[in-house]
Amino acid sequence: MTKETVHLVHKIRQQASKYKERDAVRFRVADQIWESISWNDFSEEIDKISLSLLSSGVGVQEKVGIYAQNMPNWTIADFASQQIRAVSVSIYATSTSKQAAYIVNDAQIKVLFVGDQEQYDNAAEIAEECPSLEWIVAMKPSIHRRGHKLGILWDDFIEKGEKSQEAELLKRVEDASLTDLMTLIYTSGTTGEPKGVMMDYHNFGKQFDAHDEFIEFTDKDINLSFLPLSHVFERAWSTYVLYKGGVNNYLEDTKLIKEALVEVKPNVMCAVPRFYEKIYSTIHEKVAKAAPSRQKLFHWAIGVGKAVFQHKLKNETPSGFLKFQHKIANKLVFSKFQKLMGGNIKFMPAGGAKLDPEIGEFFHAIGIPVVLGYGLTETAATVTAWYIDRAFNPNTIGTKMPNVDVKIGENDEILVKGDVVMKGYYNKPEETAKVFTEDGYFKTGDAGKFDEDGNLMITDRIKELMKTSNGKYIAPQVVEGKIGKDHFVEQIAVIADGKNFVSALIVPTYENLKEYAQENGISYGSVEELVNHHDIQKLIEKRVEAQQHDLAPFEKVKRFTLLSQEFSQDKGEMTPTLKLKRKTINENYKNEIAAMYKK
Repeated sequence: MTKETVHLVHKIRQQASKYKERDAVRFRVADQIWESISWNDFSEEIDKISLSLLSSGVGVQEKVGIYAQNMPNWTIADFASQQIRAVSVSIYATSTSKQAAYIVNDAQIKVLFVGDQEQYDNAAEIAEECPSLEWIVAMKPSIHRRGHKLGILWDDFIEKGEKSQEAELLKRVEDASLTDLMTLIYTSGTTGEPKGVMMDYHNFGKQFDAHDEFIEFTDKDINLSFLPLSHVFERAWSTYVLYKGGVNNYLEDTKLIKEALVEVKPNVMCAVPRFYEKIYSTIHEKVAKAAPSRQKLFHWAIGVGKAVFQHKLKNETPSGFLKFQHKIANKLVFSKFQKLMGGNIKFMPAGGAKLDPEIGEFFHAIGIPVVLGYGLTETAATVTAWYIDRAFNPNTIGTKMPNVDVKIGENDEILVKGDVVMKGYYNKPEETAKVFTEDGYFKTGDAGKFDEDGNLMITDRIKELMKTSNGKYIAPQVVEGKIGKDHFVEQIAVIADGKNFVSALIVPTYENLKEYAQENGISYGSVEELVNHHDIQKLIEKRVEAQQHDLAPFEKVKRFTLLSQEFSQDKGEMTPTLKLKRKTINENYKNEIAAMYKK
């Protein structure tokens, strides 16, 4: 018998009625101080914003924008829009005014919620060129409205809500349909303009049903939300947390993630592979500087942890002696790492890019189960994932989620079909037609293959495969993933298309580089001087070579240039989801690239 999917709007109202004074959400206000909002107050605020949206004339399936960093008001505005059958449209907090204007106009947004002064000022700047826009609602009382006619504070917007709209609110809640559009999530557009992915409640509901079969998350669990809610990964997960009655903790300033982990002690937290790479490299760097006895203890413990993990991968029970060793390793070593993550982690979803198998194995070995998943905005996030309660292959991106059909098509392209796949791209029927096969499979643009056990492996983005002048194909993300593991590497862009060998632009981790310079008596006057210092160049050359040890000779980076500035969104070099915009990078650094091929 097929499980009946509960509409998200109805489920959230049920949870509020069930949990009443229990915490629904929390947010950080100062060092070690988190404020909470009960389910009663959370639900009441959602209703108030719903009434204000109705009083502002927002009709069924009209668009409401959210242009903000993570905070409870983000979700309140989202759920309030859903209650009146409007469509919430997320805009990255880091988006420029031009990027925001494109989305406001494409989606015809009527009311735009903004999270901080920067987003408010951007919205005010573009208001004249966005005829559909009627209100810019400032989520914080500290935001200065600059006297703009469309600007209004959150509390003042609530005052606009009319009691006479209560009957209409209840009617819209009652009329809520799983086929209603729930949201538009704009792809970040590594090439071309962004596209609004149309997701309905059925898409999200079926994803939640699949998660119920796949993992165990209960109303007693605590989540820490720090990835952008404007991204499908965090949006889907944080919504699922509240759908299940868990507590969602919002971290607005992502630089405070280390402190937040210790303060919140979450059971679950989504993160991107870069987060795990940084922890992995930091731990190994510290161990390398430790006393020989501590190094020996660390490597022994990791060996024990990996041995236990290997038994798990084969569905085998470890021997009594190995269990005993694991208990000691956990007490002396692993528990210290677990405390850095708060000490209560049940599992940690990872997505958005590739995770090196060695790093995945390391986290499982120290008792922090990372659940690597694969999916896209167009598939409401997860399509395949590692199963933590049974064997999986860490060299892959897991097996299919329940009720999803995945197959390999032409050019080894991964194709997906199922209830989680989008309805199409908003206002773009031709673009929509391009990404579906004749028999209804969504074309992911990723190349991959299955192993004999049904585990999916990604070989690369089809469009991002680079071909050298020697006719060799290079998967840049593979090379970047290898080198990017290093403690001294913050960002890397591989160059290979049409070239006779592979090179790279590398943004070093300046903080670690400065520390190294100080420890080794390297003097410099500026960051540019530091990255060009002979000893620093030799250091990075040695480390780049070490990280590439298992690549084929033609795949290896032969030359590199260290940059004194990071790749940034402001210069158009990165998308809001921090993916590289290679065309722009190649243009911005054409002189540096040319120099590498003249040497």
